[in-house]
Amino acid sequence: MHEYFTLTTPALLFSAISLILLAYTNRFVAYTAVVRNLYEQYKKNPGTVLKGQIYNLRKRLYLIRTMQILGVSSLFLCVITMFLIFIGLTLIAAYIFGIALLLLCASLAMSIWEIQISVKALDLHLSNMAKNTQK
Repeated sequence: MHEYFTLTTPALLFSAISLILLAYTNRFVAYTAVVRNLYEQYKKNPGTVLKGQIYNLRKRLYLIRTMQILGVSSLFLCVITMFLIFIGLTLIAAYIFGIALLLLCASLAMSIWEIQISVKALDLHLSNMAKNTQK
C-alpha cells in the first residue's frame, strides 16, 4: 500500500473539488439574485409571492450550503491526508482519504437532489406557461 499511496493521490482531487465548488458557488450566486428579485417583487406587491416558491428556494439554498460544506470538508481532509503521508502515517492517511472520498460522494449526491428540485420548479413554471398559451 505504501508504494501506491503517495502525496499525488489526494492531490489529484484538488482540481476536481475546486471545479465542483466553483459550480456550487455559481448556483448559490444565481439563487441569491433570484431571492433578491423575488424580495423586490414582494415589496411592490406582497400578494405575488407564493409560499411554494419561497419554500423551494430556501430548500435549494440549504442544499447548496450543505453541498459546499461537504466539498470543502473533503478538500480539507485531502490536505490532512497529504500531511499524514508527508510525516509517514500512511495507514491513517488512507483512512482519512477514504472519509474525504465519502464526503465528496455525499456532496455529489446532494447536488443530484438539488438539480432534481430545480428541474421540478422549472417544470412547474413551464406547465403554467403552457396552460396560459392554450387558452
